[in-house]
Amino acid sequence: MSQSQTLSRWARIRQSDLVYYFLKDKVAMVCMAVFLGYVALALLSPWIAPHNPYDQASYDIMDAELPPSWLDGGDERFLLGTDNQGRDILSTMLYGSRVSLTIGLFAVGLQLVLGIVIGLFAGYAGGRIDNLLMRFADVQLSFSTMMVAIIVSAIFQAALGGEFYSQYAILMLVVIIGISEGPQYARTIRASVLAEKKKEYVEAARVMGSRSPRIMFRPILPNGLSPILVISTVQVANAIMSEAALSFLGLGMPVDKPSLGSLISIGFNYMFSGSWWITTFPGLCLVLLVLVINLLGDWLRDVFNPRIYKG
Repeated sequence: MSQSQTLSRWARIRQSDLVYYFLKDKVAMVCMAVFLGYVALALLSPWIAPHNPYDQASYDIMDAELPPSWLDGGDERFLLGTDNQGRDILSTMLYGSRVSLTIGLFAVGLQLVLGIVIGLFAGYAGGRIDNLLMRFADVQLSFSTMMVAIIVSAIFQAALGGEFYSQYAILMLVVIIGISEGPQYARTIRASVLAEKKKEYVEAARVMGSRSPRIMFRPILPNGLSPILVISTVQVANAIMSEAALSFLGLGMPVDKPSLGSLISIGFNYMFSGSWWITTFPGLCLVLLVLVINLLGDWLRDVFNPRIYKG
């Protein structure tokens, strides 16, 4: 038995090229630390947040628009101030980050499922099936993602009612964003399948009697995952921004269930009245989150790009 076979799975991961290049890149390490910090704070928000913004009995309208605690008129109970309803900005940011990350991650998961299934069948089957599926994707991609998301959101709210939509807002936004951005995955997977299905290992699998679904999901899909990992990182940031934009337009999270986008929307109306903190702090939080995710995506793109010398 060779030495590589005796290594544990964890040891093999530690010795992989991905970990090697990650440990050499300080920007990637810092971005990963910041992102994991966001995730940890979001998960622990019910326990570490000073107040519960979902509990209407926990905040008072008399505390509305209080500035941060270090400014004149601030209250030490509210470190970053309060919004127009008297909710603690810090607490709403912690809970809002959890909502935004949940929507972003699950929306990308839905995009992966839809894109992989559609792209695999389109690329492997070819012919009329490929033309039909890709024409649907082309029509959807001809519109901006936000336009598709707005249309689907408006249809859902009109068909299901505003109360039902508000009750299941997170699920609805996951479906809306997942549907609106799914074709990008489908086209990427299709391109990988078209390149892989002509190779010898696929022909060998056919000769051995493997069925088409097994060939698509076992040998072909793993060999086309590199671009998908890069796209997924960027798409998480795009999904978070889409949720923020929809919430800003009033088509996303309801007012009583704050996300980073809805907080920015609420504070925008008070920006010029002096209550700048309602928008500024959630906006900075959102910008930093999207920035670190995009930087991680750029790093992954460079790692998986064979044309770039990594040293």
